[in-house]
Amino acid sequence: MDFGVVFQNDPPASRVVDLAVQAENHGFDYVWTFDSPLLWQEPFVVYSAILAATRKVIVGPMVTNPATRDWTVLASMFATLNEMYGNRTVCGIGRGDSAVRTINGRPSNLATLRDAVQVIRELASSRAAEVNGRTVRFPWSKGSSLEMWVAAYGPRALQLAGEVGDGYILQLADPDIAAWMIRAVRDSAEAAGRDPDAITFCVAAPAYVGDGSSPSARAHMREQCRWFGGMVGNHVADIVARYGTDSAVPAALTNYIKEREGYDYNQHGRAGNTHAAFVPDEIVERFCLLGSPHEHVERLSALRELGVDQFAAYVQHDNKEETLRRYGEHVIPAMAESLVATA
Repeated sequence: MDFGVVFQNDPPASRVVDLAVQAENHGFDYVWTFDSPLLWQEPFVVYSAILAATRKVIVGPMVTNPATRDWTVLASMFATLNEMYGNRTVCGIGRGDSAVRTINGRPSNLATLRDAVQVIRELASSRAAEVNGRTVRFPWSKGSSLEMWVAAYGPRALQLAGEVGDGYILQLADPDIAAWMIRAVRDSAEAAGRDPDAITFCVAAPAYVGDGSSPSARAHMREQCRWFGGMVGNHVADIVARYGTDSAVPAALTNYIKEREGYDYNQHGRAGNTHAAFVPDEIVERFCLLGSPHEHVERLSALRELGVDQFAAYVQHDNKEETLRRYGEHVIPAMAESLVATA
C-alpha cells in the first residue's frame, strides 16, 4: 500500500513545503493539496516548490475540477512540472465543491467531467486532444505522463470513474462503504471492457494518531476531525437530492445528513468549525482513522483487503507532525511487505 498526505495551502507556503519534506522523510509517497482559489493559496505554485525540495514524492490536487480552471492551462501546468521534475505529478479531479460554490457557481455535470479527463490527460501526456473542434497538442512537451484519478460518490459518477479514470478517489475510510464503492467502480470498468486491476484505488480520510484508550483524548481527536463528515455531507446532500434516500448508495452514507442544516465554506475543512455538529461520533469514527498506530494498521489492513492501493491522510488538525512521525515509525513499516536479507 502506498501512502499519501493531504494539506491545505494555508500561508506561509514555506510551511506546506516543510511539511511535504517531513512527509517524504517519513516514507510517504504522495503529497496532495486542496484546490480552492478563494480559500487557499495557489497549489501549482506550491507544487513547484515542493518538487524542488523533495526527491521522490508525487504531487497533485485532491481535487481540482473542470469549472474553475481552463483544461488546457491545467494540462500545461502538469506537463511543465513533469518536464522540470520528471513525471512526479498526478491529477485528482471531481465535479467541484468549495472551488465553485464559493464563487456562486455549480459543480460541473458528468459529461463535462468526462471530456475534461480526456483532454487534460492527453495533453499532459504529450499527446493530441480535441479542444473546441480543433486538434491541439503541446509542441514543447515530450515524454510527459499524467494519470487522472476521479473522485466520486454517486452511482453515475462511480460509473464514470470506472469507465475513464486511471484511479478512483474515495474520501472516507469506512470499509463497508468502501467495499460498495470499489465494487461499483470495478463493475463499471469491466462493463466498459477495461481491466479493473489497472485502476488505482485511493482512500482519503483524516488520520490522527493519539491515545486511543483515554476517553478525553478520543473525544479531542473526534472534535479535530468532525469537519470531515461535514465536508463529505456536501456531496452526500447532492446524491440525496438527485437519487433520494432509497437509492443503491449505502444508507450508512446517506442517513447521517438528516440533521444537516447548512454549510459555511468560510470554515471549509477546518477543525472546530461550527457547521459540523450534526455529524455523530459514530460517523467520525467510521469515516476517519483515529487512535493508536495499531488501530490505524487494523483499519488500513481491512481497506487493503478490499483492494485499496493508497491511503491519503488528511492532517487538518493540531497534531500534524506527530501523526506524520508515528506513521513513518510505526504505521507505514507495519503495512510494508516483509523482506529478509537472506533465505
